[in-house]
This record gives sequence, C-alpha cells and structure tokens, in this order.
Amino acid sequence: MAAEIMLDGQPFAPCVEKGVGKVVCVGRNYAAHAAELNNPVPDEPILFMKPPTAISRISPHFSIPGNRGECHIETEIAILIGAEIARATDFQANIAIAGIGIGLDLTLRDVQSALKEKGLPWEKSKAFDGSCPVSGFISPAEDEDWAALELTMKRNHLVQQEGRSADMLNGILPLIGHITHHFTLMPGDIVLTGTPAGVGPIEPGDFLEFDLKTKEQTIQLSSEVVARTF
Repeated sequence: MAAEIMLDGQPFAPCVEKGVGKVVCVGRNYAAHAAELNNPVPDEPILFMKPPTAISRISPHFSIPGNRGECHIETEIAILIGAEIARATDFQANIAIAGIGIGLDLTLRDVQSALKEKGLPWEKSKAFDGSCPVSGFISPAEDEDWAALELTMKRNHLVQQEGRSADMLNGILPLIGHITHHFTLMPGDIVLTGTPAGVGPIEPGDFLEFDLKTKEQTIQLSSEVVARTF
C-alpha cells in the first residue's frame, strides 16, 4: 500500500478522501545531469509517470530491490498538487501548488539500459513498488521564490547531489503548465522536477541526509537504505 501523504505534519485531505495520486516525473531537467549520463539536452521536458504504489516514505528508511542490478538514487524537489488543473498558466500553476518536499526517483539502471537498447519503455526500471520515496510536504510561502529553492543530498556524510531550482532547464511553474497540457493534474498528484548531477548507485546500509531550503522553511531528514525482503 502506498504511503500516506503529509502536508505540514497532517494527512493531506484529498489523499485521505480519494487516495494517493500519480507521480509525474521529468527527465534531464538539469543540463549537468544530462551531461553526466552522456544524454543530449532535450528540446522540451521528458515526461514519464510512476503509479501510486511507487510512493513510500523516505525516512527513517526505505528499501531497494535486490538481484536486479544497480539501483541509482536521483534526488529531486517534489511538488504536491492541491487543485485540479489542465492547460494551466504560470498563475494557475502557482495557486494549485499545495506543498514542497523531497522525492526520490529510484532507478534500476541496468534494467533501464537494457530497455533503452531494445527501444522499450522505462516502467520496469522506474515505476516499481517503492521507487518514489517522499518526505512530508510543507506549504509554500505566499510569495515563494520558485527559482530560489536549494536541495542537497549527502551519502555517508559526503555531499553527492546539490541543485538549485534556478539551474533547471524548465522552471517549476512553466514545467507544471507544460505537464498540464498533456495530463490533467489532480489533488494528491506529485510532480518530481528533475535531478541535479551526482546520481549514482546506493546499497543497503548507506546513510543518507537530505536538505531542502525554501523561502521561509527548511526540510532536513535522514534515512537508511535497506534491502527489500520480499
């Protein structure tokens, strides 16, 4: 069962009433990340989805599959949607955002590479159960500066990923607008906005620390990677 979504320390009401929503993910939204994987910078956002069963809690631990090759961590700024929006303007996207948090796009990299070689979709490598651990969400400031969010991930006390929303190829509000020209976003949906450079494999026993700064608040949490036992 998917994890409950928390906003400001309380269960997010639309999720309680209607269940956890889908996760819309964005590939290669930081130029440095595209470069580290030897991928071209896309002309428009690359979109893919994870189902509700992908959502789990980041802290105090999360699990990764065994015997499926390397599992890579991609740390991202996550946006919780609080209103139904389609074909949204930046203004409409802004008022539809209920929360800001941290999300992980866990990726079975060996599986993904094999799928890419065959020209097949990525779901087996990106959408497996538990592939999207998320933090709790915090409400944005009324005048949130969407270009000033700062994200850091440490693995075993060493900084592995650092990113600022100002460095995104597609900013948060226009990105949400672009998504809604293809898929309607509903209350309880989550948008993962892309990962900065520094992705890499994680293993059971790794200790991870996360830090996300918004205009008025900071999310800080830690987690241990554990092996999936089922």
